[in-house]
Amino acid sequence: MERSAREVFLHYLQDSGMNMTPQRATIVEVFLREEGHFSPEQLYEAVGRVDPAIGQATVYRTLKLLTESGLAVTLDTGDGATLYEHGYGHEHHDHLVCLHCGNKIEIMDPTIEERQQRIARENGFELTRHTMLLYGICPECRDTSEH
Repeated sequence: MERSAREVFLHYLQDSGMNMTPQRATIVEVFLREEGHFSPEQLYEAVGRVDPAIGQATVYRTLKLLTESGLAVTLDTGDGATLYEHGYGHEHHDHLVCLHCGNKIEIMDPTIEERQQRIARENGFELTRHTMLLYGICPECRDTSEH
């Protein structure tokens, strides 16, 4: 039976010698409710609607812990910004990222996944996780730039 995301985070904290503080619990709850891709600032704003006393630094530190625990994964948008999304309990996917408008499209392709696994095996690697980001120009931005 798979552990809940909350249990995974709690075990990670315990294994790291940390406690689940009320502030961390609030941030984790808000994080788990958010879907899609979001910036640390967007998470901070969402946390602030629940508990305005939680500071931005606490949100950033907890987001780092969420990433280290495997609950969050990062997405480099190609313009220096980092977005986050759920990394546990969600189906693995890769991304197409538009370099003009920042649009992100989630893609799931079993052929690509099998090829990545095969490449890892051929090179003696045991994959534990991976991310594939494909950068380019989306159709809407291409159409706009052509006119």
